[in-house]
Amino acid sequence: MRIITREVKDQPLTVTIEYPEYTESTASIIHKIKSMDISLSAGIGDQKIRIDLSDIYYIENVDRKLFIYTKKDVYRYDSTMSEVESLLGDTNMVRISRTCIMNTDHLKEIRQIKNSRLEALMDNEEKLMVSRKYLQNIKKVFGGK
Repeated sequence: MRIITREVKDQPLTVTIEYPEYTESTASIIHKIKSMDISLSAGIGDQKIRIDLSDIYYIENVDRKLFIYTKKDVYRYDSTMSEVESLLGDTNMVRISRTCIMNTDHLKEIRQIKNSRLEALMDNEEKLMVSRKYLQNIKKVFGGK
C-alpha cells in the first residue's frame, strides 16, 4: 500500500482510493473512512455540540435518557437506542447490552470475570459490562474471531 498526502488550501478533505481490484480489505478501508465522517448533535447543559463518532466511547440509556460518553465528558442525546443503533449500524459501534452501545475503536480488551460475566475494558480504563447475548456483535466487528 502506498499513501500519498498533500495539503490543499481552502478545500474540504478529499480522500481518493485507487486499487488494482476491489477486495474485502478495500471495502474495509472505505467503510472506516466513511464512518469517520459521522457526528451526532448532543447537549451539555443548554449548549449543543457536534460530537464526531471517533470521539464517542459509548452511548448509554439511563432512566430512558440517552447519554454519550467521550474520554472526558458526558452529553445528553435526544433519541432512542433503536434509532441510534440503526443510524450507527454500519460502523464500529456495537450493542453490548440492552442499555449500552460501545465504540470498538476504543476497546482495549474483553475479559471474563466472576460468574461467567464479561467486561469490556476501554482504552481510557473505563469498564463496561457485556451481555453474553450481545457478544456476537463484538465478534462480527473483529471478523468473527
